[in-house]
Amino acid sequence: MSGSYSNLLVLCSLLIAILASYTALHMAGHVAAAGQRAGRWWLAGGACAMGLGIWSMHFVGMLAFRLPIALGYDLGITLGSLLAAMATSAFALWLATRSRMPWPACAGGSLLMGCGIALMHYMGMAALRMQPSIDYHRGWFLASILVAVAASAAALWIAFRLRGEKRRHYFARAAAAVIMGLAVVGMHYTGMAAARFAPGAMCGAAGARALPADWLAVLVIVTTVAILGITLVVSVLDRQLQVRTSRLAASLAQANSELVQAALHDPLTRLPNRMLLRDRMEHAIEASAGSGRPFAVLFMDLDGFKAVNDAYGHQKGDALLVETGRRVRAVLRSQDTLARLGGDEFVLLAHVDGPSDAAVLAETIIEAVSVPVQIDGLELAVSTSIGIAMHPADGADERELMAHADAAMYHAKDAGRNGYAFFAPSMNSATHRQLSLLGDLRHAIERDQLMLHYQPKFQAGDGGGPPRLAGAEALLRWRHPLRGVLAPDAFIALAERSGLIVAIGDWVLDQACAQLRLWHDAGHGDWTIAVNLSPAQFAAPSLLPTVEATLRRHGIPAGKLTLEITENMAMRNVEVSLAILHELAALGVKISIDDFGTGYSSLLYLKRLPATELKIDRGFVRDLEHDSDDAAIVSSIVALGRALDLQVVAEGVETDGQQRHLSELGCDYLQGYLLGRPVTAERFLERALALPHAGGPGPGWPLRVAGGR
Repeated sequence: MSGSYSNLLVLCSLLIAILASYTALHMAGHVAAAGQRAGRWWLAGGACAMGLGIWSMHFVGMLAFRLPIALGYDLGITLGSLLAAMATSAFALWLATRSRMPWPACAGGSLLMGCGIALMHYMGMAALRMQPSIDYHRGWFLASILVAVAASAAALWIAFRLRGEKRRHYFARAAAAVIMGLAVVGMHYTGMAAARFAPGAMCGAAGARALPADWLAVLVIVTTVAILGITLVVSVLDRQLQVRTSRLAASLAQANSELVQAALHDPLTRLPNRMLLRDRMEHAIEASAGSGRPFAVLFMDLDGFKAVNDAYGHQKGDALLVETGRRVRAVLRSQDTLARLGGDEFVLLAHVDGPSDAAVLAETIIEAVSVPVQIDGLELAVSTSIGIAMHPADGADERELMAHADAAMYHAKDAGRNGYAFFAPSMNSATHRQLSLLGDLRHAIERDQLMLHYQPKFQAGDGGGPPRLAGAEALLRWRHPLRGVLAPDAFIALAERSGLIVAIGDWVLDQACAQLRLWHDAGHGDWTIAVNLSPAQFAAPSLLPTVEATLRRHGIPAGKLTLEITENMAMRNVEVSLAILHELAALGVKISIDDFGTGYSSLLYLKRLPATELKIDRGFVRDLEHDSDDAAIVSSIVALGRALDLQVVAEGVETDGQQRHLSELGCDYLQGYLLGRPVTAERFLERALALPHAGGPGPGWPLRVAGGR
């Protein structure tokens, strides 16, 4: 008895096979990508969907077969074939999602999977319960088994290779699904070709308990396609959700990394900050306790950085800090930690063998930092002062080591800057005194503790005549509530380091001009006032408007105010200094070059300075009577001043011989204890009024009181 096939159902079986193959490949990727617990659920769901698809292809293929007798299918055997398909699918998915699949495992798995598919097929054929039973052609039967095993091998290899999540696998899966579908369909119809039905055979399952074949094909097709479609849609949506989740996880990991970076590193230099430094120092202390090996903490502060920041702006200052950090890191080893605490303060945790190694490292850093930096065409130069504390000799914990290194750094600054100093116990008391003094200095202006003393400035007499009072130089004093009257040497350096010097300098300028106004109103309109400028005040952008506003506020002619800057200040960053000085000169203010002869002036630049005075340093005046070299230097300075049309002022005049020599050499103005010591404004006026009519020193001058310049 021969049969026939419904072409439509054959085509449907092929499409179902392809759809089931694509779903199986998709599910293999899910099982491989999911975790252990979620993977079991995806394996179970994938086995059901894949098994149903393979079974449906087989069942639709059988329904496509027509015999000239009524056909039916035993429900129990049919369900058994479905379970065989699902079990085979579960095994295939499990094997395809292993991390490795060597050839023996692939061959054994292909054999078992092929036998499982063949079992499903021939159980489905047995569900017909033909009487007499179906006879199978041995050749075609063996061919169907071989096709099943070969199809299984191809399916396992393709599923293993394409289980990844890459987007390009979608097209490869589609092509592979067609190949797998054709292979599974080929196995089915090879097995159908092996079946031989005896003439007059009857279908024993065609009864009341049998599954009717007329509507069963449509039901199976619709149900299978729906289930496979839903499974595939859920799989695709879940995969997209996984991709989105992985992207969000990657973004979260990156954001978390950036937060950790921001929390533990300085945002400008990308160096470790105080928090990370503290953590690494604690680890270093623990390691040192176990190994006995010391380490050093180097506290670094840049000298002159504030002047750069004030003169050129924070953008240039930030670039300088970044370059400084880069230079210091370049001379360090990988196990050392360089951190920035803020501002121009850096701390280095260095693993060294002893103090000598720390000293060599400090010298290397000082040399690296001192090289001028080119930033946007500007040459910027700073130096660094370094304090060194050794563990465990100078401190047992992080706080103690940092405090002692900081104290040593201030000692290095007080010793002249651009150097290093090791911590010594005596520095603690000095540090405490400095901190206490700094705290008081912050409130000195508001508590009206600052005051000015005025040292008279005399015009040298002509032809041996007595000097004539020409004005005064304003000198700062601090009436400390506990320490008495302090001279500038006791607190000016502290004010410069803390940044208070600009505010104090502005106060001095205002008070000096206010006092000069009072003297002018009292009938001394020819007197002038000289005010010293600090480096930070000179470099501050607010200098010009402050001077202009102060002169206008007190009604002082600009020519009556002399601003004194040191020779080194004028020669540092010459082009910038020239620009500032020309702006001041444009106001009519006089410029005096203080401590002349102690710096490194270039005559080429000196002639370009809009200065009106050269002030000879007191060191050359001290031994003028006994040292011919000093006399020659003073004579040269006077000659230089005359050549450049500058007035020459000599300070530190303490003897009649010095006064006589300076007058003979041609100095224009004289200052010193011989002529008058610094006094308060009231006593200055009293002594001035007591001068002889000629204007020279008389009974009121000099006034011998304590306190030098």
